[in-house]
Amino acid sequence: MVVMLLAIPGVGVAQEETDRIPGVTLGLTYESRSAPALAIQPFRAAAGSERSAGLAEAIVGRDLRYSNRFEVLNALPESMTGEGVDYAFWDQLGTVWLVTGAVEPRGEGYVLSLELHDVVYRGVRERAQLALPADDHPDFRMAVHGASDRVVEWATGEPGMAASRILFSRVLDDGNQELFMVDSDGENFRRVTNYGSITLSPSWHPAGDRILYTSYKAEYPRVYELNLRTGQERMVPANRPGDYITPTYHPNGQTVAFAIVGGDQAGLFTFDLDRNCCLTSLTGGRWEDLSPTYSPDGRLMAFNSNRLGVTTPQIYLMPGTGGEADLISPYVYGRGGYYTSPVWSPRSNRVAFHGRVRAGRYQILVADIEDQGRRVTQLTAEGNNEDPSWAPDGRHLVFAGERSYGFGLFVVDSATGRIRTLVSGVRGRIPAWSPSLAPQGVEALRGDDF
Repeated sequence: MVVMLLAIPGVGVAQEETDRIPGVTLGLTYESRSAPALAIQPFRAAAGSERSAGLAEAIVGRDLRYSNRFEVLNALPESMTGEGVDYAFWDQLGTVWLVTGAVEPRGEGYVLSLELHDVVYRGVRERAQLALPADDHPDFRMAVHGASDRVVEWATGEPGMAASRILFSRVLDDGNQELFMVDSDGENFRRVTNYGSITLSPSWHPAGDRILYTSYKAEYPRVYELNLRTGQERMVPANRPGDYITPTYHPNGQTVAFAIVGGDQAGLFTFDLDRNCCLTSLTGGRWEDLSPTYSPDGRLMAFNSNRLGVTTPQIYLMPGTGGEADLISPYVYGRGGYYTSPVWSPRSNRVAFHGRVRAGRYQILVADIEDQGRRVTQLTAEGNNEDPSWAPDGRHLVFAGERSYGFGLFVVDSATGRIRTLVSGVRGRIPAWSPSLAPQGVEALRGDDF
């Protein structure tokens, strides 16, 4: 493992120093080997499937580029459209992996027969048949994203993140904020709420079918749960006075945690949604504790607190059921620092958050909990960057950013440092990346099973 310092074009020395976090590595840690070359042979199409095959091939190609795990070959010879695979030819091009696919009608939709070839060893590594709806069906793209994630998992042994969506709160021209949703590749941008109020801090249920959020639609901020399939909404009972904000699900999908500020007892609380009862206090005091986030097993919780002063909020770690809290943000006595919006990786003991020192801009940071937060990496150094959220692969993060050319949502790969624009021209806030939403109907096959 080596450390590479980021060199950001157009960022002056003075600004770079302002945006640097003292005691924090600026850059990223990555494996010192190049990404393997991957090619996608044009998908074959049965009669009547030509359009669907072309769309599926294009979606898979972009997904695999966005995965940042491969060097995807862009230009392929037209002669490579046959049914066979010329391993010697692909080997001469330096290809390590080759993806082939065939689409044919089945019922009201299609079936995609997908193969991943190991060019070096000249054989099929994995095969699968995936059900696809009609290409004008709203679930077509998500089904193909699921195919892309299958390729990533086959080749790397780790999950992909294409079959997912991002929720975020968008600031509208009238000053209100509503929830919007977009697919991981920036497609299917659409509105989720229409309350004519302020709605923010969305959080996904582990199953991906429900969301939590805070809304001011009933005048006071309260926590709501919305079933995305049925449209049914319910409010978490407000059993104590105060504002109910920054909700999140426990990994068990049954318990929710959130902050209550103001009133006669502030702090972090949990509530059992399945039993519709049992408001339980985790923290409390004269300070404000906000933005709880659970470790993947639910045993630990990170949160934001102004215990060291209202102008220097920090990130803390404690047991998931409450208890003594330890500081994990890079606080330096006398230098202050402003750190907030923690979010725990779904696959590791890493917590991302944003922070700044002095009057600098906000940057995205990641603390390694296994190192007790002593190792913190700064992933961004250009513009203003806030409110990170992890992808289901535990590798990519979405965040709200501001650049010289405008606002938007951006995705950063924590392994390579590559940043891409997800949505531009939108004042997005507090994005939340979903778990995998890959549809069912996939039959995984090996060897010569089909």
